[in-house]
Amino acid sequence: MTTPTRPEKPASNPAGQTLAGGVPSRDFKLPDPAQLAVSMSDVAGRSQRLVNDWLKRQAKEGLALDPLNVGGAFLEMTARLMANPAQLVQAQLGYWQDYLTLWQNTTRRMMGIETNPVIESDPRDKRFKDAAWNQHEVFDFIKQSYLLSARYINDVVSKVDGLAPKTSQKIDFYSRQFVNALSPSNFLLTNPEVLRKTAETGGENLIRGLNHLLSDLERGRGHLRIKMTDTDAFRVGENIAATAGQVIFQNDLIQLIQYAPLTETVYTRPIVIFPPWINKFYILDLRPKNSLVRYLVAQGHTVFMVSWVNPDARLADKDFDDYMVEGVLAALSAVEKATGQREVNAIGYCIGGTLLSASLAYMKRKSDDRIRTASFLVTLTDFEDAGELGVFIDEEQLSSLEEKMQRQGYLEGVHMEASFNMLRASDLIWSFVVNNYLLGNEPFPFDLLYWNSDSTRMPQKMHSFYLRNMYQNNLLAKPGGLCMKGVAIDLADIDIPVYFLSCREDHIAPWKSTYQGARRFGGDVRFVLAASGHVAGVVNPPEGGKYNHFINKNLPESPAEWLEEATEVAGSWWPDWHRWATGFDKSQVPARVPGKGKLKAIEAAPGSYVAVTV
Repeated sequence: MTTPTRPEKPASNPAGQTLAGGVPSRDFKLPDPAQLAVSMSDVAGRSQRLVNDWLKRQAKEGLALDPLNVGGAFLEMTARLMANPAQLVQAQLGYWQDYLTLWQNTTRRMMGIETNPVIESDPRDKRFKDAAWNQHEVFDFIKQSYLLSARYINDVVSKVDGLAPKTSQKIDFYSRQFVNALSPSNFLLTNPEVLRKTAETGGENLIRGLNHLLSDLERGRGHLRIKMTDTDAFRVGENIAATAGQVIFQNDLIQLIQYAPLTETVYTRPIVIFPPWINKFYILDLRPKNSLVRYLVAQGHTVFMVSWVNPDARLADKDFDDYMVEGVLAALSAVEKATGQREVNAIGYCIGGTLLSASLAYMKRKSDDRIRTASFLVTLTDFEDAGELGVFIDEEQLSSLEEKMQRQGYLEGVHMEASFNMLRASDLIWSFVVNNYLLGNEPFPFDLLYWNSDSTRMPQKMHSFYLRNMYQNNLLAKPGGLCMKGVAIDLADIDIPVYFLSCREDHIAPWKSTYQGARRFGGDVRFVLAASGHVAGVVNPPEGGKYNHFINKNLPESPAEWLEEATEVAGSWWPDWHRWATGFDKSQVPARVPGKGKLKAIEAAPGSYVAVTV
């Protein structure tokens, strides 16, 4: 009789061997002790400096326990839930029933029995793209547990009766922020991709990630400013914002760029563009292949671009009127001097479009007809339903913000950047937390994200006026509700041809709200709906062959009815705009060279204002 022998246990698994789903089973690579000591010493020193700086800042500014005024909304929700406990109990019973089914299915999978998932992730959800989330029983269980919990939380907060719409919106928004933050993909021990990388590098990825985190905190002076792209890959004026031109006018608020022609003749009417002053103008002039500026110049247009100043405390008292006078009206006068042409086509993007609409209504009251057509790119003129940005607008938050601006004369760009990033937290926050801090990777070079991180300050007086009069009170949409330089204005007075470009997935200027604003104008309006979001839908060159757009010459009362009757057109909206704008005046003149008119060149584009960083 022979005694069975136990198989000899190998010292370690062969290199590259993995468990089901690609999770590493080999021994961890050990980090270099000397290098680890140097790294941790550097981390300790930088961390101490950051903590000291934070303590000094809190002592100076005071510690706001609930700066976003979230607590009150959730207390009200809790009271409503307690008033109807049956609804909460029903939601809990459904959650536990699904959870028990998940336990049973996981046990069966471990026994080799195929089962259907209790809940599936959205195929577009990049958080769970790694194969291990489906193939490995443990990670599949973690993923489904999270998805069930997320669904339960969303169901509970979305079905509370009796809440005010603004309160309900705030609860929904911050609940989703909470749910996104708790995704298992955001944590080392529950992310198979991070575990694999940690095993392969001996934890070096986590050390690199910690250094990335400290660098981002240092860059934001204590605020977390996530590095979204390789900032060393771009140089403003070299490989982005590089379309040739000259600054031909400047004042306290703007530099005006005139771009060099690419054709022998140009259309008689120049184009003047008013971009947002939240971020910088070169979103419309990134690289040659996706530059709207270069496209327009190549089509034979004389293009002028307003480059807004990045304000400091000296400009704290500049208000919305000043942005009209020193921005819109000053630019129009400079264009006339530079070209000898009085009539122009004007384009406004986002808040630049909001200013343009108010300026046009003011100009109408003053019998100023220099703007012959106006185009509004993803622009809100009716703020009744301003989308999720509305969660940041209530009296408590505005008062807190105004107090902060009062101390320094402006709002730091990092605050605006953080608010916009929260609207797409999975893409613009948590994906970078995983890539930069857990995986320890360097971010990829991406021109659009470079621009997104190049934020600007907001002058105290202007920004308070904008938030209160537009977002909080929606005065621009009310006839005579808003005054510019003491003149009551009405959007219905604007009777020139108008082009409205909105984007279907826009989180900042929701298209149904921009549509309602477009219907308030008094003239002929062409409304076009592009695919994608606030930036990608606008920056969509014809050669890219990307997003489609929808056209409907009618403007029925309902945006849903407009879309139902609209015609889908493949590709970019840029050619449609070019045909529309030139249809009003096809006359041409010899090409205009920047600096050769009555206004001489000050400096080469993109100018010095755009180079000022926060």
